[in-house]
Amino acid sequence: MQDIDTFLQNNKDWAQKVTAQDPTFFEKMTKTQSPELLWIGCSDSRVPAEIVVGAQPGEMFIHRNIANQVIATDFNCLSVIQYAVNVLQVKHVVVCGHYNCGGVRAALSKQNSSLLITNKWLMHIKNVYRLHQAEIDALPTQDLRVNKLVELNIIEQVHALSHASIIQESWTKHNSPTLHGWVYNLSDGLLNSLISINSGAEIHPIYQYIADEA
Repeated sequence: MQDIDTFLQNNKDWAQKVTAQDPTFFEKMTKTQSPELLWIGCSDSRVPAEIVVGAQPGEMFIHRNIANQVIATDFNCLSVIQYAVNVLQVKHVVVCGHYNCGGVRAALSKQNSSLLITNKWLMHIKNVYRLHQAEIDALPTQDLRVNKLVELNIIEQVHALSHASIIQESWTKHNSPTLHGWVYNLSDGLLNSLISINSGAEIHPIYQYIADEA
């Protein structure tokens, strides 16, 4: 475990290294940002978004929460999506989860009396499990069941994105962004694509957004 001051020293070392390689780097960073991608990921410390895809500062707009969820009443996540799509005009939105996710594993267990707020957050994943219970319960081990729910949860969150008025309005006006669901394997560091949805996708009528008439 690193001492907290070590992180500050690491920051100084990093800044000096970057400046030595490109003296104008931080000057350019202060002017604007134009990321191509919004990353909605899990808060897990083992999945650092920029590192696993080799991105540089300024290339990704990032939101993280427990088990990478997109919830219609989560104004924190929705405000990030709105800014990324409407202001930054990102071309891609990625929901990235990871195998052996602690949040997903907890969602497959009874509610923990010491984590009352977390229980409420995980209820959405429990609902995903309920929708796919037969498929998940048919798997022979708990690890396989957890990882299947990890995948299904990612797919459900991408669909939840496609149901958002922010996304549908941008599809109508700009034909973007494309939505992606990726899963990260802690065992080998590799990402796998599970689903992609673009502006031409057919959305179930009950989730379609009706724009105001001009």
